[in-house]
Amino acid sequence: MKNFFSVFGRLIPVVLSLLILGAHFSRMNRDLLVVLPVILLGLLFVRRAWSVRVIQGALILGGFEWVRSMLGYISARQETGEDWTRLAIILSVVGLLTILSGLVFFSKKLKAHYRLN
Repeated sequence: MKNFFSVFGRLIPVVLSLLILGAHFSRMNRDLLVVLPVILLGLLFVRRAWSVRVIQGALILGGFEWVRSMLGYISARQETGEDWTRLAIILSVVGLLTILSGLVFFSKKLKAHYRLN
């Protein structure tokens, strides 16, 4: 049981990134894409290297989705004359953290758990 909690604790950044990405898709009314993060959360229970690579790839794509959305939001705000600086900072950080959350799989515990050696 102790091993489960030490593994789960390391996966918190991944879980949060996927949940926030799902909420982003939901807010954009992209119901088909909302299912994807849920499926990826399920892949966290598959203890194979391929599942980790799929999740890491999705997190990278998710980070790029945040950048794509940020650029669209900035454009919309510039058209209306609104300030967009804070939005750019927040969404840049969210995108970067989404991408970086895939690095948790390089920890010794997660490498052993997912058989990445």
